[in-house]
Amino acid sequence: DIIAEWINEKEQARNIVRRSFEKGARITCKVVKGKEEEADKYRDYFNVDESLKRVSSHRFLAMKRGETEGLLRTSISPDEASPLFHLERFFVKADNECAQQVTLAIKDAYKRLLKPSIETEYTNLTKDKADKEAIRIFAANLQQLLLTSPLGNVSVLAIDPGYRTGCKVVCLDNQGNLLHNETIFPHPPQKEFKKAAKKVSQLVAMFKLEAIAIGNGTAGRETENFIQNVAFDREVKVFVVNEAGASVYSASKIARDEFPQYDVTVRGAVSIGRRLMDPLAELVKIDPKSIGVGQYQHDVDQKKLKTSLDQTVIACVNKVGVDVNTASKYLLSYVSGIGEKLAENIVEYRKTAGNFTSREQFKAVPGLGNKGFEQCAGFLRIREAENVLDNSAVHPESYGVVSAMANDLKCKVKDLVQNKERIQAINPENYVSAKVGLPTLRDILVELEKPGRDPRTVAKVFEFSKEISKINDLKPNMVLPGIVTNITRFGVFVDVGIKENGLVHVSEIADKFISDPTGEVSLNQHVKVRVLSVDVARKRVSLSMRNVVNS
Repeated sequence: DIIAEWINEKEQARNIVRRSFEKGARITCKVVKGKEEEADKYRDYFNVDESLKRVSSHRFLAMKRGETEGLLRTSISPDEASPLFHLERFFVKADNECAQQVTLAIKDAYKRLLKPSIETEYTNLTKDKADKEAIRIFAANLQQLLLTSPLGNVSVLAIDPGYRTGCKVVCLDNQGNLLHNETIFPHPPQKEFKKAAKKVSQLVAMFKLEAIAIGNGTAGRETENFIQNVAFDREVKVFVVNEAGASVYSASKIARDEFPQYDVTVRGAVSIGRRLMDPLAELVKIDPKSIGVGQYQHDVDQKKLKTSLDQTVIACVNKVGVDVNTASKYLLSYVSGIGEKLAENIVEYRKTAGNFTSREQFKAVPGLGNKGFEQCAGFLRIREAENVLDNSAVHPESYGVVSAMANDLKCKVKDLVQNKERIQAINPENYVSAKVGLPTLRDILVELEKPGRDPRTVAKVFEFSKEISKINDLKPNMVLPGIVTNITRFGVFVDVGIKENGLVHVSEIADKFISDPTGEVSLNQHVKVRVLSVDVARKRVSLSMRNVVNS
């Protein structure tokens, strides 16, 4: 025991074992005896034996989750012969009875002390690596989701579908304000199809609604088919909206503060409608972990995950810019230089003093000092401001440079904006100074061409195949339209119009080898997929994008 403890504490001994783990550690995973049926969802990990170096992040996290749930048992170790051989070479100095005792002590030290310690070390290292990869993918997915194409300021009829409890219907004006709500029952068991159709048609006419947003949850496809058969007095675009996280929002304090007099079903329908109008402004109200675009997000380091996701939200908000006169305090709080308290102050100032007419007014907001103004001013937009630059990404500290450019061209700033010919006549090198560098000047010229332009594209109407509504309708080799709903390292999930999302494995995404799907597809992308196989019992659908024409 004494010799084993002494060996365990030797740095050389620990390094010998580390090298063995580094070179040849393997991870094994087996199902806990008697838990086979309970662990059916982990069937792919019942008998794993592979190199630790090659195990993918999602497989490692899945095995560790199964172990945490008491369904799987994992182990990490190299071939025992290698570390024991090198330990004996280092510690055994003779060939006698004493050496035999040292050899026994080495085996005991390795089995009881060194191996468990170094195994924990490599488990933590692998977990940290897997966490970083999962967080990276989650952040990339979140960014794509937040930058989803908005429909814009149009009046919307939003529907949260349901069977027994009916479909919750809300009417929103072009600013997202709730005008009216009620419940219709077009589906079983009530089957009030004609009554529901008449009501929807009346609401569209009464509130002059321009689009319909339908949640993609339970009864979503049936509700879409129902709406497609309703006659309207005007052209109305119909959109299916991903409602992941809407229930979390509807039960949150934010939703209660916004709609204290309405229940969760109405709030959820409002969220679905607003997501169509401006996904970014609505999704910032929801905990990113609840939006449904992550990979093992509850298994990774929560502090690192929160930091990464918060930074992603801030970057997206700043990239798009915020209309300071219409933005909610929740959206404003993600602008650089503005936190929750300042966001509340801006909204309160707006209520008492009226809409902002210039960026200089920001300085009158209580708590917003020079440093905060410097950080946030370039990301806050004022539409129809007297100074056209107030509705652009040009920072107020650069207004003087733009004025100098206009003076040199013998025109006014407003005549310079969106005038490509005049802008191309400007040589940015003539305006370089100690405060403004050449890269900033080039950015200013780009912004002057399209000031305040939203980098997001406009939302497009999408239609699922009318032949498909449930998993039993799927047959191998069918080619179907779909929407990408989630991206992971091992593939992408695609909604083809049934309850279960299908998986396009990474090897089936393109006709070439790819290691990272994020470079090939994006969230909410409209794609065409071919059905490879359907496992009705396990509710799994395998899809392919290979040899299928995608725009």
